[in-house]
Amino acid sequence: MDIESIISSGRCSLSEGEVKTLLKENGIPTTDFHVVRSEGEIEGLRMRYPLIAKVHSPKILHKTDVGGIFLDIKDHFALIKAFHTIKEKFPEADMLVEPMEEKGVEVIIGFIHDPTFGPTIMFGMGGIYTEIYRDVSFRLIPIDDYDADDMMKEIKSAKVLEGFRNIHVNREALKELLISFSEMCTKLQDTVEQIDLNPVFVREKDAIVVDAKAVLKCGKE
Repeated sequence: MDIESIISSGRCSLSEGEVKTLLKENGIPTTDFHVVRSEGEIEGLRMRYPLIAKVHSPKILHKTDVGGIFLDIKDHFALIKAFHTIKEKFPEADMLVEPMEEKGVEVIIGFIHDPTFGPTIMFGMGGIYTEIYRDVSFRLIPIDDYDADDMMKEIKSAKVLEGFRNIHVNREALKELLISFSEMCTKLQDTVEQIDLNPVFVREKDAIVVDAKAVLKCGKE
């Protein structure tokens, strides 16, 4: 993906689909999504229900806040209804459709340009509690295997990732995701201001990015 061309066009953020395309290009596991631009395209979808439908636009980063996410869509007719609802509320937006993923432990992984330290990766417990508990760890990028492992041990909720109350998570998959994300952000640090992967589901067999957004540097030096 040519992010410099996107910035040159005047855009300052990426759509969820564009961020997830970047993740796929860098070997980071994320959902199998489709962007639907017309009702006719729904007919050609070959996806197993239940599905999630989301408003899809680089101008709408906080989809939950604007009522732009529809969960547990069970059939074709419900998907068409979600499409029309999205189009009525957001006429210029498209619809992103993806499977309802099996949940796991929710974590957040992010990239920011810290004003003091520089390009930084962040890791912590994710989902709706991120802003409440602020249980996060930071490192300068790029990170290595030792850094990733240390970040997972450093948060207050570390026991959740270590089998607490018989919770099973794949620590190695999470570690690989952290390192791959660090490598991607190192390559993109001159054009990307911030990336949020939230939530990331860490399950017994794998780890997968479920939602993602990115802000570009957009004229910043």
